[in-house]
Amino acid sequence: MTSDPDPRLQVVEAVQLLFTSQVMSHSGHGNASMRVGGEAAERMVITGTPFIRQLGPEHMALTTFGGEVVEGELDPVVDEIVLMHADVYRADPRIGSVIHTHSPALTTFAMAGERLPCRYESALRQGVYESIPVADWAPRGSPESVRNIVDQIRAHPGLPCVLLANHGLLAFSDTPRHAAQVIVALEEAAVLMLGAATLGGARELPPGAFEREREHMRSFGSNAN
Repeated sequence: MTSDPDPRLQVVEAVQLLFTSQVMSHSGHGNASMRVGGEAAERMVITGTPFIRQLGPEHMALTTFGGEVVEGELDPVVDEIVLMHADVYRADPRIGSVIHTHSPALTTFAMAGERLPCRYESALRQGVYESIPVADWAPRGSPESVRNIVDQIRAHPGLPCVLLANHGLLAFSDTPRHAAQVIVALEEAAVLMLGAATLGGARELPPGAFEREREHMRSFGSNAN
């Protein structure tokens, strides 16, 4: 898969990775965005449709963080979550892309209101250094919902995912592809955690595992799995 400089194509490629990795829900519902023009520009490209299985660059819109559509079109269902993406970007200038899905195993933890423990090595390689927190429920896209999400991002700086109680998840990273890789690794982790429960539960990683893993990766010039 190529990495195209066009932000629309970068988002499309990331979404395709999610579907080929089979981590999406049956409905194909989700949304994804990429910050464009730098932090000061406060603009993003975002999926203009809520069902992204057949996503193409023509389905992307360019908007301001305030919700003004500069290019393209937004379905009203998507329009209500633009400010959610915007506030995630405002919460951490390192975030360059945000992806929302209802990936089934991760959403199982969100439905239960349970944090996803960090016990899978591939999650360490995606920058997960502790359990994935759950943002309290509020109506989708509402100021309260967005505030709950941002509170978790600020409480866990650098963590690349937040579960959304009774709803799904948000993943974020520097690029759309990296955000998609986070979802793939964490969906695998959630599936394996649920399976390990039948065998008495997943074993905890040893103390310092994250630091040891990242140092090992640096020694090979690698930043992600």
